[in-house]
Amino acid sequence: MARGLLGPLKPLDAREADPERKLRKTLSWPHLIALGIGAIVGTGIYTLTGVGADRAGPAVILSFAIAGAVCACAALAYAEMATLIPTAGSAYTYTYSVIGESIAWIVGWSLILEYSLACSTVAVGWSAYLVGWLQSAGVHLPAALLSGPHGGGIVNLPAVLVALGIAGMLVAGTRESATFNIVLVAIKMVALAVFVAVALPAFSGSNFEPFMPYGFGSHVENGATRGVMAAAAIVFFAFYGFDAVATSAEEARNPGRDLTIGIIGSMAACTLIYMGVAVAAIGAVSYIDLGKSAEPLAYVLRTLQHPFAAWAIGLAALIALPSVILVMMYGQSRIFFVMSRDGLLPRALSRVSARTGSPALVTMVTGVFVAAVAGFFRLDEIAELANAGTLLAFIAVAACMMVLRKRAPELKRVFRCPAPMLVGTLAILGCIYLLVSLPTHTLVRFALWNVLGVVFYLGYGRARSLVRAAA
Repeated sequence: MARGLLGPLKPLDAREADPERKLRKTLSWPHLIALGIGAIVGTGIYTLTGVGADRAGPAVILSFAIAGAVCACAALAYAEMATLIPTAGSAYTYTYSVIGESIAWIVGWSLILEYSLACSTVAVGWSAYLVGWLQSAGVHLPAALLSGPHGGGIVNLPAVLVALGIAGMLVAGTRESATFNIVLVAIKMVALAVFVAVALPAFSGSNFEPFMPYGFGSHVENGATRGVMAAAAIVFFAFYGFDAVATSAEEARNPGRDLTIGIIGSMAACTLIYMGVAVAAIGAVSYIDLGKSAEPLAYVLRTLQHPFAAWAIGLAALIALPSVILVMMYGQSRIFFVMSRDGLLPRALSRVSARTGSPALVTMVTGVFVAAVAGFFRLDEIAELANAGTLLAFIAVAACMMVLRKRAPELKRVFRCPAPMLVGTLAILGCIYLLVSLPTHTLVRFALWNVLGVVFYLGYGRARSLVRAAA
């Protein structure tokens, strides 16, 4: 067993022999593209468009472009690594095989933030659309059950219920969940196409003046973090999700073909969708008003006196946003699963159901954790902390891709990232810039989370590591 400076290295061609801990190959490329689009197109465009407009004004379109460019570089690195190491675990597994166990643990611990908090963010966004949709129909739910203590309530009950419902669906089986996700993605695409068709005729160039009211760099203004980069650091949440496709590598029938199509195809499609929707939304209403709404697309349509279209968009969001929760919760359960299979988390979590071929226990644990966070925390704070975990994972994957190009250039690569050193460097520098553009309190919480993770690793995981034991 190879050893690196930062702990033992998991073999690049490691395969799990225990049938009780081996995932079943049930997914093809249409499932993977749908998983990618299902994860990427969701809360970012349905709810965070308003948050981004509040931070950057009309220049939020530039924020989307910057975040998308960084993600495109990371996606190319992911595509190469996912086809080279087609096992579950994505960034955690790649780091374990290329850099070493200790850094892999930190990446895996950070991925818990990415996937779990992403699920929670979408659950909170879904709850906001549910409330708006019901209120437009004259139904008013008790305020105490619609927000956590930060909003004067007790718990965000709709967010809790949707998280637990999706967890139950995933326990039923991976292929069934992925097929259902294709239906949700189709609904989502139709809804966004309708929004653009209705909003574009109301486009007004005056809504883009001034284009960059808060400047480019991230800074604090009147107690709020403003600027194009401040918005990019949070709308970045709107672009990731393609890494959940990489997490499915072990369950892909033809990893070389399916993962490449799934990652690159979903990323390209979603970038075009986002730019079109953002231009239509900001062109139709003032960015100041847009930034005040928790359900910005429905708000735009109500403002334009299209109540039925607003109602339909709200309904589509209610139906389709759970697809993001489904994909992200799927990704999180697989990260937990692989860390458990390696011995860094309790081994009981990596048991696979004989009936469905999916890890039922770890999926239920993930669902409870996601529901708890969604029930008691604010959307913007959850999204920012999730972004911190994702950015660290993207940095690790780009670094792994470049290291392997130098260390093992002879390895057969099904997908080869073009200009790997340039693309990898741009991905790392872009992610670092977005990371430092996050609010200070978010970075402090992220650091504390990783301190907690290191303590857990030293006290539990390190001594029980199966890879370390075999080294």
